[in-house]
Amino acid sequence: MELKEFIASFKPGFDAIPLAEKIRSSFAVAVGILLMGWVLRFLPGAGYPLLLLASMAASAALLFVAPHSPMTQPWPLVGGHLFSALAGWGGSLLIPDPVIAGAVAVGLSVLIMYLLHCLHPSGAATALIIVLNAEQFHQHGWQWVAVTVTANALLSLLLALLINSLIPGRHYPARHTVRAPIQRNGEIGAADIEWALKQMDSVIDVSEADLLEIYQLADEHAKARHA
Repeated sequence: MELKEFIASFKPGFDAIPLAEKIRSSFAVAVGILLMGWVLRFLPGAGYPLLLLASMAASAALLFVAPHSPMTQPWPLVGGHLFSALAGWGGSLLIPDPVIAGAVAVGLSVLIMYLLHCLHPSGAATALIIVLNAEQFHQHGWQWVAVTVTANALLSLLLALLINSLIPGRHYPARHTVRAPIQRNGEIGAADIEWALKQMDSVIDVSEADLLEIYQLADEHAKARHA
């Protein structure tokens, strides 16, 4: 990559998301965190308070900014946090150095999420939180960790289901439909992609440029496959 191209890569790309959608997403994130905090405050904690994990802020941003992403669907959300918590708990028990334990826990959490098809980036943050706060978590035992992480993950899921259903153009969980093979009568350009996006009744989490590049790559692959 040339220096000029490298520097240009730092510039922000074209933003196709309308301002109204940005405001709705930001408001949804704030409401989601507020409601989670309130509910956790009043849920019974069997002698200890249930914490609002910091990693849930990252989950909220994903759930209400990119609700149609594969990484924000129910199984990645819940499974990602639970299995990452397990990795963090194990790392904090087996490795005394918190820096090494944190690195191992985060790496292990990503591997587990990959293998179990529940990759959720915020899950790795949950693993690190448990390692860095091991003294507090170990004081109350693994049961508290399990209840706290489960409560946080399930509340996030319930709020995502509720709030996203109230925002126009959103379908959560995402709807996966299988379409018939494309019958092409001409070349598809950026204007065609933009028109198609306007016909859909949901917010797409990628730009027209990304979609056009995906189409071009798929088209080249199809031509090579049929050659």
